[in-house]
Amino acid sequence: MIEKAEHDGIAVLTLRHGPVNALDLELLQAIPQAFAEVADSRAVVLTGGGRSFSAGVDLKRIADGGAAYVEEFLPALSEAFLSVFDQPKPVIAAINGHALAGGCVLAAAADVRLMAAGTIGLTELAVGVPFPTVAVEIMRHAVGPAAEALVLGAGRHTAEQAGAIGLVHEIVPGDQLVETALRRAETHCAAPTEVYAFSKQQLRRPARERISADRPIDDPEVARVWGSAETKQALNAYLAALRKD
Repeated sequence: MIEKAEHDGIAVLTLRHGPVNALDLELLQAIPQAFAEVADSRAVVLTGGGRSFSAGVDLKRIADGGAAYVEEFLPALSEAFLSVFDQPKPVIAAINGHALAGGCVLAAAADVRLMAAGTIGLTELAVGVPFPTVAVEIMRHAVGPAAEALVLGAGRHTAEQAGAIGLVHEIVPGDQLVETALRRAETHCAAPTEVYAFSKQQLRRPARERISADRPIDDPEVARVWGSAETKQALNAYLAALRKD
């Protein structure tokens, strides 16, 4: 599900979960575990296997599982994002292909985002579901005012378009993606570990404070909408339309 490799003390975590690394409960639970297992590494490179970094939430599992599945899924989604966002060591996202919806947030939680191919964006509103608080705040941290257009526009963006708003820091040829990510990680490792971790914590503190304040207020409503009969109907219609394309 997550392949682990090591290069001179830098961990490379590769998502290998189905054809597009869709985020289901099992993968979301595996992400924090994988980050915990490489806690002694100097830095982490997070990438995807196949044609996608992650195409986002496994919508069929949401539609099939209903409210009971959503009750487990949404907290796991937020905790997976936070395991990347709160990682004190450098984290480089090597975006090898499509990074959509939750896949986009997962990449945005990293310190540096390199992209080789595919599209990136937040498509939740097009599907008909709102964002959990953690996802909103990670995107706000990553791209500032541009988060509003990303969330409300619900579109897909090329690497060049994403680079213009700071969502992607560098466009890299696919055959050089992981190698470049390792070099960027090495650069970030030049700072003393404690200093890097403290500086990162300072930068993320406003987002973390908003998460702590807003999550108890907003996330119950997010769960209600995600688990509703209306959302199940909308998801099934969306999935049927995708199959026709």
